[in-house]
Amino acid sequence: MLQTSHHPMLNVAIKAARAAGAIINRASLDLEALRINTKSPNDFVTEVDHAAEGVIIETLLGAYPDHGILAEESGRTHGAKHSEFVWIIDPLDGTTNFIHGLPMYCVSIALAHRGVVQQAVVYDPTRNDLFYASKGRGAFCNDRRLRVSKRTRMSDALIGTGFPFRRGDNFKRYVKMFEEVMQHCAGLRRPGAAALDLCYVAAGYYDAFFETGLQPWDVAAGSLIITEAGGLIGNFTGEADFLHQREVVAGNPKIYAQLVTMLAPYTRVIKEEEAAAPMLNGDAALAPAEPKKRGAVRIKKDESGDAAP
Repeated sequence: MLQTSHHPMLNVAIKAARAAGAIINRASLDLEALRINTKSPNDFVTEVDHAAEGVIIETLLGAYPDHGILAEESGRTHGAKHSEFVWIIDPLDGTTNFIHGLPMYCVSIALAHRGVVQQAVVYDPTRNDLFYASKGRGAFCNDRRLRVSKRTRMSDALIGTGFPFRRGDNFKRYVKMFEEVMQHCAGLRRPGAAALDLCYVAAGYYDAFFETGLQPWDVAAGSLIITEAGGLIGNFTGEADFLHQREVVAGNPKIYAQLVTMLAPYTRVIKEEEAAAPMLNGDAALAPAEPKKRGAVRIKKDESGDAAP
């Protein structure tokens, strides 16, 4: 099925993503010239991240100056602070891959209206793959309609994941999850760019995906692309409020259900005060959390009305 016309806001997001991709591709030709800073151990940012984010924000606000911005590098410093429309931006997801020359990274842009994602673009500049979706209109890659896979057995499933790497991530808990999933599926993969991983679920390359420690800009665009491709996405207990719980599981409906059952005992919201905790927190983190109420995927607001990452 060919989508003949895009929503105007999606068109602007595609323009912004391609502009950022052009900056990233040019920089990839001379990686030795890059200036690299360390935000925290194993968490890098380059001048390319900043330049790509700048052109995205300039493009979006040029078209919609009254919209808000939530971006990985600049937070809420740009755009209208109290708009019902908020663009959620990761200018370069997979920076560590990028600075090593490993061609697995992408640009991720989502538009949320009143906290619900309505438009989504994920652009892979190395392959010129453009994944996109508008709410209610399906998901596509380069104008090819996307559908999640039809596999039903966990033993046949190829599952994507992401390793914990920041201080405060609970590595012991992840290793137990890894062991549990690995013994039941056909294989696990870890390319290193969550936004692209989610698109691979939508395209049927993976049957499911799970990761902890993610931020809203890592998953906002991919979440809509997955649901528009017929997949499901939630937290480890299968609830829809995953954007701020720092844990996500996604997949085709059958594998998703089995993976949620497997991962539910490991659910645990990562709170701000835990961010500075040692990586190895002990087995107390393995206790199942209290179940939370189901609800729509929404961007939480802090007391000032700004979206809270």
